[in-house]
Amino acid sequence: MAVSRKLRSILLGFVLLLPAVAGAEAGEDEINVVGLSSGKAVVVLGGSAKPRVLHDGETLRTGVKLLKATPEMALFEINGQRRSLPLGSSQLSSARSSLNASSSVTLVADARGHFLTTGSINGAMVQFLVDTGATMISMGMGDARRIGINYLQGQPGATHTANGLVRVYRVKVDVVKVGDITLNNVDALVHEADMPFVLLGMSFLNRVEMRREGTDLTLTKRY
Repeated sequence: MAVSRKLRSILLGFVLLLPAVAGAEAGEDEINVVGLSSGKAVVVLGGSAKPRVLHDGETLRTGVKLLKATPEMALFEINGQRRSLPLGSSQLSSARSSLNASSSVTLVADARGHFLTTGSINGAMVQFLVDTGATMISMGMGDARRIGINYLQGQPGATHTANGLVRVYRVKVDVVKVGDITLNNVDALVHEADMPFVLLGMSFLNRVEMRREGTDLTLTKRY
């Protein structure tokens, strides 16, 4: 059956349009964080899309949900997993992304043999001290307040320290980041006293592989 000149023109236009449409869809797979403030994140979908302001709890049509935004970090739910993205970072939202790729960080011992490193909890910067003797990540109430953790709603308890019996609260933190390693839903203890460091305890360390070589300690994410 012969195809009219007008129909051939329409079909040709549709074929020529397909790559552009596919490219637009592929571009929307990438989320770029270009602005952050409390409760809001400015994102760009793909390289040529216009910036869009997302509020806490808002979901994109790609299924990506902004859980919480702070001036330092945006916490997203992507493919059912929580991911924290700082300002200027990007993440693929489709199944093509490498969300489960192994991440690692190498720490160097100080003169006393301690492993200290800067990281973040729920987007707030903290100073970690690796402590395999601590059951969980442990922090003082000052750090907890600064991070925004309502520890008084946590499970109360008590623990023995060098200064005697101290009241503690067991809580769950959304995101803990050390180097390239990001873990979600991590148990932590908040002490009703100030502490010089946040102890990076076994609730974090049990989910990484630890390899010691001389003064170097390499942590590699397991799950």
